[in-house]
Amino acid sequence: MKYEITGETLPVVICKLDAEETMITEKGSMAWMSPNMVMETSTNGGIGKAFGRMFSGESFFQNKYTASQGPGVIAFASSFPGSIKAFEVSPNQEYIFQKSAFLAGEAGVQLSVHFHKKFGSGLFGGEGFILQKVSGRGTVFAEFDGHTVEYDLQAGQQIIIDSGYLAAMSTTCQMDIQMVPGLKNMLFGGEGLFNTVITGPGHIWLQTMPISSVASALKPFFSLDTK
Repeated sequence: MKYEITGETLPVVICKLDAEETMITEKGSMAWMSPNMVMETSTNGGIGKAFGRMFSGESFFQNKYTASQGPGVIAFASSFPGSIKAFEVSPNQEYIFQKSAFLAGEAGVQLSVHFHKKFGSGLFGGEGFILQKVSGRGTVFAEFDGHTVEYDLQAGQQIIIDSGYLAAMSTTCQMDIQMVPGLKNMLFGGEGLFNTVITGPGHIWLQTMPISSVASALKPFFSLDTK
Protein backbone atom coordinates (compact mmCIF):
# COMPACT_ATOMS: atom_id res chain seq x y z
CA MET A 1 0.00 0.00 0.00
CA LYS A 2 1.22 3.46 -0.94
CA TYR A 3 -0.43 6.64 0.29
CA GLU A 4 -0.47 10.41 -0.03
CA ILE A 5 -1.88 12.84 2.55
CA THR A 6 -3.07 16.09 1.00
CA GLY A 7 -5.47 18.95 1.70
CA GLU A 8 -3.68 20.87 4.47
CA THR A 9 -6.32 21.77 7.12
CA LEU A 10 -9.08 19.82 5.35
CA PRO A 11 -7.02 16.69 4.73
CA VAL A 12 -7.61 13.45 2.91
CA VAL A 13 -5.40 10.37 2.63
CA ILE A 14 -5.35 8.68 -0.78
CA CYS A 15 -4.32 5.02 -0.64
CA LYS A 16 -3.10 3.05 -3.66
CA LEU A 17 -3.56 -0.68 -3.09
CA ASP A 18 -2.15 -3.69 -4.85
CA ALA A 19 -4.56 -6.45 -5.91
CA GLU A 20 -6.29 -8.10 -2.92
CA GLU A 21 -4.93 -5.57 -0.41
CA THR A 22 -7.48 -4.53 2.22
CA MET A 23 -8.13 -1.40 4.27
CA ILE A 24 -10.38 -1.16 7.33
CA THR A 25 -12.24 2.00 8.34
CA GLU A 26 -15.10 3.35 10.38
CA LYS A 27 -18.40 4.06 8.65
CA GLY A 28 -18.58 7.36 6.79
CA SER A 29 -14.81 7.81 6.35
CA MET A 30 -14.57 6.72 2.70
CA ALA A 31 -14.50 9.74 0.39
CA TRP A 32 -13.95 8.18 -3.05
CA MET A 33 -12.62 4.96 -4.56
CA SER A 34 -12.02 3.11 -7.81
CA PRO A 35 -14.85 0.85 -9.10
CA ASN A 36 -13.00 -2.37 -8.26
CA MET A 37 -12.92 -1.71 -4.52
CA VAL A 38 -15.22 -4.25 -2.81
CA MET A 39 -16.79 -3.29 0.54
CA GLU A 40 -17.69 -5.72 3.33
CA THR A 41 -19.24 -4.60 6.64
CA SER A 42 -18.63 -6.72 9.74
CA THR A 43 -17.84 -6.62 13.45
CA ASN A 44 -14.22 -7.39 12.47
CA GLY A 45 -13.19 -9.68 15.32
CA GLY A 46 -16.48 -10.56 16.96
CA ILE A 47 -19.00 -8.96 19.30
CA GLY A 48 -16.50 -8.42 22.14
CA LYS A 49 -14.06 -6.41 20.05
CA ALA A 50 -16.93 -4.51 18.44
CA PHE A 51 -18.23 -3.39 21.84
CA GLY A 52 -14.70 -2.37 22.83
CA ARG A 53 -14.37 -0.17 19.74
CA MET A 54 -17.77 1.35 20.43
CA PHE A 55 -16.71 2.33 23.96
CA SER A 56 -13.61 4.00 22.52
CA GLY A 57 -15.71 6.28 20.33
CA GLU A 58 -15.89 4.26 17.12
CA SER A 59 -18.80 2.43 15.51
CA PHE A 60 -19.90 -1.13 16.31
CA PHE A 61 -19.24 -2.21 12.72
CA GLN A 62 -16.23 -1.62 10.51
CA ASN A 63 -15.96 -1.55 6.74
CA LYS A 64 -13.36 -3.55 4.84
CA TYR A 65 -12.38 -2.37 1.36
CA THR A 66 -10.45 -4.80 -0.85
CA ALA A 67 -8.91 -4.16 -4.26
CA SER A 68 -10.45 -6.84 -6.47
CA GLN A 69 -9.02 -8.05 -9.78
CA GLY A 70 -6.17 -5.57 -9.86
CA PRO A 71 -4.81 -2.45 -8.13
CA GLY A 72 -7.27 -0.01 -6.57
CA VAL A 73 -7.50 3.47 -5.10
CA ILE A 74 -9.45 4.59 -2.03
CA ALA A 75 -9.47 7.91 -0.15
CA PHE A 76 -10.42 8.64 3.46
CA ALA A 77 -11.31 12.19 4.56
CA SER A 78 -11.07 13.84 7.95
CA SER A 79 -14.36 14.74 9.64
CA PHE A 80 -13.05 18.02 11.17
CA PRO A 81 -10.50 20.66 10.13
CA GLY A 82 -7.17 19.35 11.27
CA SER A 83 -4.47 16.82 10.44
CA ILE A 84 -4.18 13.23 9.28
CA LYS A 85 -1.09 11.40 10.55
CA ALA A 86 0.27 8.02 9.50
CA PHE A 87 1.61 5.58 12.12
CA GLU A 88 3.64 2.44 11.46
CA VAL A 89 2.40 -0.13 13.97
CA SER A 90 4.28 -3.26 15.04
CA PRO A 91 4.38 -5.52 18.12
CA ASN A 92 7.19 -3.32 19.48
CA GLN A 93 5.54 -0.01 18.56
CA GLU A 94 1.95 0.52 19.68
CA TYR A 95 0.06 3.75 20.23
CA ILE A 96 -2.68 5.34 22.31
CA PHE A 97 -5.05 7.69 20.46
CA GLN A 98 -7.63 10.15 21.69
CA LYS A 99 -11.21 8.95 21.48
CA SER A 100 -12.52 8.74 17.88
CA ALA A 101 -9.11 9.47 16.30
CA PHE A 102 -8.91 6.25 14.25
CA LEU A 103 -9.60 6.95 10.56
CA ALA A 104 -8.41 3.88 8.62
CA GLY A 105 -5.72 1.24 8.63
CA GLU A 106 -4.32 -1.80 6.91
CA ALA A 107 -5.96 -5.14 7.63
CA GLY A 108 -3.20 -6.18 10.06
CA VAL A 109 -3.91 -3.29 12.43
CA GLN A 110 -6.09 -3.94 15.49
CA LEU A 111 -8.15 -1.27 17.26
CA SER A 112 -9.19 -1.79 20.88
CA VAL A 113 -10.35 0.15 23.91
CA HIS A 114 -7.77 1.52 26.36
CA PHE A 115 -8.57 2.49 29.95
CA HIS A 116 -6.48 4.83 32.06
CA LYS A 117 -4.59 2.93 34.73
CA LYS A 118 -5.36 5.70 37.18
CA PHE A 119 -9.06 6.42 37.63
CA GLY A 120 -8.44 10.10 38.39
CA SER A 121 -6.90 10.62 34.96
CA GLY A 122 -10.14 9.57 33.35
CA LEU A 123 -12.37 11.68 35.56
CA PHE A 124 -10.40 14.91 35.45
CA GLY A 125 -7.72 14.72 32.78
CA GLY A 126 -9.89 16.05 29.96
CA GLU A 127 -9.11 13.19 27.55
CA GLY A 128 -11.81 10.96 29.02
CA PHE A 129 -11.54 7.66 30.86
CA ILE A 130 -11.57 5.67 27.61
CA LEU A 131 -9.02 6.02 24.82
CA GLN A 132 -8.05 3.95 21.77
CA LYS A 133 -5.16 1.53 21.46
CA VAL A 134 -3.77 0.49 18.09
CA SER A 135 -1.68 -2.67 17.85
CA GLY A 136 -0.87 -5.43 15.37
CA ARG A 137 1.18 -4.68 12.27
CA GLY A 138 0.70 -2.21 9.43
CA THR A 139 -0.01 1.43 8.67
CA VAL A 140 -2.81 3.24 10.47
CA PHE A 141 -4.16 6.76 9.86
CA ALA A 142 -5.47 8.98 12.65
CA GLU A 143 -7.26 12.33 12.45
CA PHE A 144 -6.39 15.08 14.93
CA ASP A 145 -7.97 18.48 15.59
CA GLY A 146 -6.04 21.43 14.15
CA HIS A 147 -2.31 21.18 13.53
CA THR A 148 -0.04 18.80 15.41
CA VAL A 149 3.12 19.39 17.42
CA GLU A 150 5.37 16.46 18.36
CA TYR A 151 7.77 15.88 21.25
CA ASP A 152 10.17 13.11 22.19
CA LEU A 153 10.19 12.59 25.95
CA GLN A 154 13.15 10.98 27.65
CA ALA A 155 12.73 8.60 30.59
CA GLY A 156 11.25 10.58 33.47
CA GLN A 157 10.80 13.75 31.39
CA GLN A 158 7.38 15.35 31.79
CA ILE A 159 5.14 17.78 29.95
CA ILE A 160 2.01 19.45 31.34
CA ILE A 161 -0.89 19.73 28.88
CA ASP A 162 -4.18 21.57 29.11
CA SER A 163 -7.27 19.38 28.81
CA GLY A 164 -7.96 18.01 25.35
CA TYR A 165 -4.66 18.87 23.68
CA LEU A 166 -3.19 15.37 23.86
CA ALA A 167 -3.82 13.64 20.51
CA ALA A 168 -1.67 10.51 20.73
CA MET A 169 1.26 8.98 22.57
CA SER A 170 3.45 5.90 22.56
CA THR A 171 2.27 3.16 24.91
CA THR A 172 5.54 3.62 26.83
CA CYS A 173 4.32 7.02 28.08
CA GLN A 174 2.42 7.37 31.35
CA MET A 175 -0.56 9.67 31.82
CA ASP A 176 -1.71 11.29 35.06
CA ILE A 177 -3.52 14.42 36.26
CA GLN A 178 -2.25 17.32 38.34
CA MET A 179 -4.29 19.91 40.19
CA VAL A 180 -3.64 23.52 39.25
CA PRO A 181 -1.70 25.02 42.20
CA GLY A 182 -3.31 27.83 44.19
CA LEU A 183 -6.98 28.45 44.93
CA LYS A 184 -6.99 31.79 43.09
CA ASN A 185 -5.44 30.16 40.02
CA MET A 186 -8.12 27.46 40.03
CA LEU A 187 -11.03 29.86 40.49
CA PHE A 188 -10.00 32.77 38.27
CA GLY A 189 -7.27 31.46 35.95
CA GLY A 190 -9.74 30.17 33.37
CA GLU A 191 -7.68 27.01 32.77
CA GLY A 192 -9.83 24.60 34.77
CA LEU A 193 -8.94 22.68 37.92
CA PHE A 194 -6.64 20.00 36.46
CA ASN A 195 -3.93 19.56 33.87
CA THR A 196 -2.78 16.39 32.14
CA VAL A 197 0.78 15.24 32.89
CA ILE A 198 2.60 12.95 30.45
CA THR A 199 5.79 11.22 31.56
CA GLY A 200 8.32 9.66 29.19
CA PRO A 201 9.94 7.76 27.69
CA GLY A 202 8.04 7.97 24.44
CA HIS A 203 6.71 10.18 21.67
CA ILE A 204 3.64 12.40 21.97
CA TRP A 205 1.46 14.25 19.47
CA LEU A 206 -0.38 17.40 20.58
CA GLN A 207 -3.27 19.02 18.71
CA THR A 208 -3.76 22.78 18.49
CA MET A 209 -7.57 22.98 18.15
CA PRO A 210 -9.46 20.38 20.21
CA ILE A 211 -13.01 20.03 18.96
CA SER A 212 -14.26 20.30 22.56
CA SER A 213 -12.67 23.77 22.85
CA VAL A 214 -14.25 24.84 19.56
CA ALA A 215 -17.66 23.64 20.77
CA SER A 216 -17.29 25.58 24.04
CA ALA A 217 -16.31 28.75 22.19
CA LEU A 218 -19.32 28.49 19.84
CA LYS A 219 -21.85 27.49 22.48
CA PRO A 220 -22.87 31.07 23.47
CA PHE A 221 -23.70 31.88 19.85
CA PHE A 222 -26.16 28.98 19.63
CA SER A 223 -28.03 29.72 22.86
CA LEU A 224 -31.77 29.96 22.32
CA ASP A 225 -33.65 33.02 23.47
CA THR A 226 -36.55 31.65 25.54
CA LYS A 227 -38.21 35.02 26.07
